[in-house]
Amino acid sequence: MKLSRTRVTAVILLLVLAVAEAAAVDYTTPGDQTTTSPTTPHKEPKDSDVSSKEPKEPKDKEPKSLKTRSPKIRNPKSLKIRSPKSLKRRGFTCPAACADTCQVDCVTCSPVCDCNKPGAVCQDPRFVGADGITFYFHGKKDQDFCLVSDSNLHINAHFIGKRTATMGRDFTWVQALGLLFNNHKIYLGAQKTATWNDAIDRISLSFDGQPIDLPEEEGASWQSPAGDVSITRARATNAVVIEAEGNFKIKAVVVPITEKDSLIHKYGVTQEDCLAHLDLSFKFKSLSRQVNGVLGQTYASNYVSRVKMGVAMPVLGGEKEFHSSSIFATDCAVARFNGSGIESSEESIEFADLNCASGFSGRGVVCKR
Repeated sequence: MKLSRTRVTAVILLLVLAVAEAAAVDYTTPGDQTTTSPTTPHKEPKDSDVSSKEPKEPKDKEPKSLKTRSPKIRNPKSLKIRSPKSLKRRGFTCPAACADTCQVDCVTCSPVCDCNKPGAVCQDPRFVGADGITFYFHGKKDQDFCLVSDSNLHINAHFIGKRTATMGRDFTWVQALGLLFNNHKIYLGAQKTATWNDAIDRISLSFDGQPIDLPEEEGASWQSPAGDVSITRARATNAVVIEAEGNFKIKAVVVPITEKDSLIHKYGVTQEDCLAHLDLSFKFKSLSRQVNGVLGQTYASNYVSRVKMGVAMPVLGGEKEFHSSSIFATDCAVARFNGSGIESSEESIEFADLNCASGFSGRGVVCKR
């Protein structure tokens, strides 16, 4: 069928109009909610605009339960831990051997017991010498032995103990200290106790023969009339720090022999006496090269350990050379005390700011030679 020229022209015009209308409209993708007006020319976005408007990929947040918080290291003095609660707040846990109190070593960033540091005297007397070597000195029960003897410092220890027919030796512990320095005397002792209660204070203290009565609260302190000696409670009961300016610092804790310890080691502790004794930590600020004593000799310049290494319990002998006639006597065979400090001033060893490979460092610590 032939179409008339008029109809063909009309069809062509309709097609042209449809194409023109389609070209004038900018159709968007299905996901886009914006359209461009037919009368507004479309502009291509710049590269910078595209990059700035691109949606940022959300960062994968670490679940709270998986986050780890590293402990904040502070001044060593502020890292002294006095209770499990304050320890946990800093992100640390004391070792089982000293669950109630320990210190954080800033080199290894780990908690350590005072009884494992150089200068310690704890338990059945277990010593850690200035060289870091551990040894035992049993002595004899109810007798006194010289721990340190130098020109201006002499420290005796009174040993208590148990011995039965089945024991091959005395099982001993340090019950008290007698300290002599300058022209002063300090007595520090653990009172005899039947049933142990840590809330009851069992420390005895005296300075130049006068009893010292400290309030039972943490931080309570006493100072000598001259101000050069201080005694401070590290806890409300049974723990003190004694410091003599320029001479020594001693941490002391009164502890009992528990029923569990007695059962394991067969100490034979009775209900009449729990064998309360002292766990001690010493730091010395100035000693001569000739210092002696069970512990003191390990700080001497020519010291060579006599302890047999590689055995389960390395024992140091020498009861006769370290024996003293009383708690304040300076008559042991190795005594060096004269109360003047003359020898110390001429040939002194300054134990200051030493760093040991073991991680222990600080004033009063000597590295193994």
